[in-house]
Parts: sequence; C-alpha cells; structure tokens
Amino acid sequence: MNKCAELSLCEFLRGSALADKVTVKMGNLLNGGAIQENRAITVTIDGGDFAGTKEMVLRTEASTTVPESRLLEQQFALLKVANAAGVKVPTPYWYCGDPSILGKPFYLMQRLKGEALGIRITRAGQQPHLAAALGRELARIHNIQPPQIKLSFLGAVSESPALDAIAKYRVYLDELPEPHPTLEWTLRWLENRAPTSCSTVLCHRDFRTGNYLVHEGALTGVLDWEFAGWGDPHEDIGWFCARCWRFSAPGLEAGGIAGRKVFYNSYESSSGRKLEKELIAYWETMAHVRWAVIALQQSMRYRAGGEPSLDLALIGRRLAELEYECLRLTGVMK
Repeated sequence: MNKCAELSLCEFLRGSALADKVTVKMGNLLNGGAIQENRAITVTIDGGDFAGTKEMVLRTEASTTVPESRLLEQQFALLKVANAAGVKVPTPYWYCGDPSILGKPFYLMQRLKGEALGIRITRAGQQPHLAAALGRELARIHNIQPPQIKLSFLGAVSESPALDAIAKYRVYLDELPEPHPTLEWTLRWLENRAPTSCSTVLCHRDFRTGNYLVHEGALTGVLDWEFAGWGDPHEDIGWFCARCWRFSAPGLEAGGIAGRKVFYNSYESSSGRKLEKELIAYWETMAHVRWAVIALQQSMRYRAGGEPSLDLALIGRRLAELEYECLRLTGVMK
C-alpha cells in the first residue's frame, strides 16, 4: 500500500470512529484467504468511543474470485448479524465501498489470537473440548433463521437446497474447459436422492477446520463468511465432517479433531435439533463434489493468468482424491 492510500485509510478511519486522529501501522498479509486478501494492521485512535490501540484485519477481495463468493458488503453484513447473535466472530468495525480510498472495497474487523491452519490444528490429535465448542458455535449460527431484514440479499428460502446446489454446480462444470464425468455422475446420484429441507437456517457453508481460530486449545473465532446462505442445517454438519477437511487426522471424522459423537451431541444439545444420519451422509457426498468444483475454479484463476499463485495451481491437483471420495461415498468403490 502506498503512502497516499495509507493516508486515505487513516482519514476514513478518523471519520468512521469520530476520532481526533488515527494512525495506521501496516502489517503483513495473513496466511489463508484464497479468495480474499487479509492484512494485519495496528490502528491507534485518539479520541471518541474507539480510543486506543487496536489490532485489526483489513480485508479486501483478491483480483479474481469464484462465483459462489459473496460481495464484501454482504460478508460484512453476515459478520454483523452473527456477532449480534452471540457467535464467536471477529468484531466487525467498518465497511467501505468507496474505491477512491484503497482502489477497491474493504472492511475492517478485529484481529483475534489463534492458529487457523488445518494441518497444524489436526496434528494435536484428539481435541474433544474443541469439537464440543464448535458444535455449540454451529448451533448458534443455525439459530439465525429467516426472515432477517439485514440479510435480505440472501434471497428466497428454497424447498430443496440440495436440488438448487446440484443445478448450480452443473452450471459451474459446464463453464470449465474440460469434462469431469465423475463429478457429473455424482451429481446425478445426488439428484436421484435429493431430500427436501427439514428446516431452514443460516448455513455458514465453509464451517470446517481451517476456518476457525484456536488459541491455547480454545476456540477464539469462526472465520470466512463469504459462502453463507439459507440452507439445510445438515449441510454444515456434512461439510465439517467431510474427509477432505480432516487434514493430518483422517481417522478423526469430526474435522480431524475428534470423533463424530462429541460434535453431534454438543450440536444437538445446544440447538435442540435431532440430527438425521442419512442426511449428514448425503451432504458429505455433496461436500466432496462442491469442493472439487471450487478447487477447479480456483485453479482456473491461476490457469487464466489472473492470479500467479502456486497455491491456486496446487488446489486443482486435489481433484483426483475428491473424485475418489465421491466414488467411495456413492458405493462405486469400496
């Protein structure tokens, strides 16, 4: 960020915080955030209700994105609603849609302590207390239900989120340059078994190891709300338990940190909702198709020349293991 942009940011913050003076110390880009860019900043505010030094994250979109990712303004609105509902999220401070400040929209939120990298979190082995905390947190998220005036951009509630998802992923596959018959076949398998929604809640849609922070063994925050929308609560359960998000502990079926029972029990006791195992299995299968499609879209960001990122190029290499899991879950391979 150049000096002019930094001064513009300070002026924006001064006005937003109703402060006398604001200074900003720019930090490094944070790890993760394959779709958005997150930069650590230290903000010192003189005067007003926000006076003091605060560790924040400056979040902007990368130069290219994927179709499912919501606009920054919508992400910020979701973060505010979740925060108001008592979900452990970074405190949302201010959103700016004026491109004259930094050249593109951005928002600022609290920088929480903790580790988010999935491979490191799962190396710690069994963490039942963390799994139970995540079950309670997901129940709080699912307690947010329509209608929500502040989330009107999420659109109408669907009778079959599964069929909607299948139609969307077929469109995404058709937009790719190569055919992917295994994914197409799995979508057909899912279509033939599509359930109607038992209830409609706010689904995080990326609630998994790698998208929450852990500090000294405790959950400190749930991150990355760019995919959230109305859906079936079993979708988030299946996504969290999907094999592709267990990292270094594939045998620990609840996010690579515990067995399913502790996660399920915590969620059920906190939400008052009884989980249906068949629906979880269904949405776990959907999770692998969905992640395969997103991985292909991410690799296209590299292949199309918009993002010269080795990480994005390597994400596309995950396709084979995801296709294998699709075939295993649908019973084609044992």
